[in-house]
Amino acid sequence: MTHTPSVLFVCVHNAGRSQMASALLQHHSMGRILVRSAGSAPADQINPVAVQAIREWGIDIAQLVPKKLDPDVVERSDVVITMGCGDACPVFPGVRYEDWILEDPAGQTIETVRQVRDQIDRRVRTLISELID
Repeated sequence: MTHTPSVLFVCVHNAGRSQMASALLQHHSMGRILVRSAGSAPADQINPVAVQAIREWGIDIAQLVPKKLDPDVVERSDVVITMGCGDACPVFPGVRYEDWILEDPAGQTIETVRQVRDQIDRRVRTLISELID
């Protein structure tokens, strides 16, 4: 049995960037990657504009709930992608870390959030090619 790579997306609120990235990676990897997301200070709900932007591509994240970052999940991940969470993410040996500099969708227009979604999509596709292709 081969190892299924695992990826954790982390942002501050786990309500926009990390949720869109998680949904896109799950969609594009078709189950070949274990995907999780979390926030250093989770919001109460998913950003409705992020929900709208990703729904335009047929992916629904409206029922997801922001989750608190758990150091155990970080340690069990092969790749941790941070998105503006600063030093809140613990660092463990053997875990690959990347920091994706992306605008925070909070309070942004749908046009801006679409641009963030598109940037995330390009990066997710590259990540898949690095992990499983």
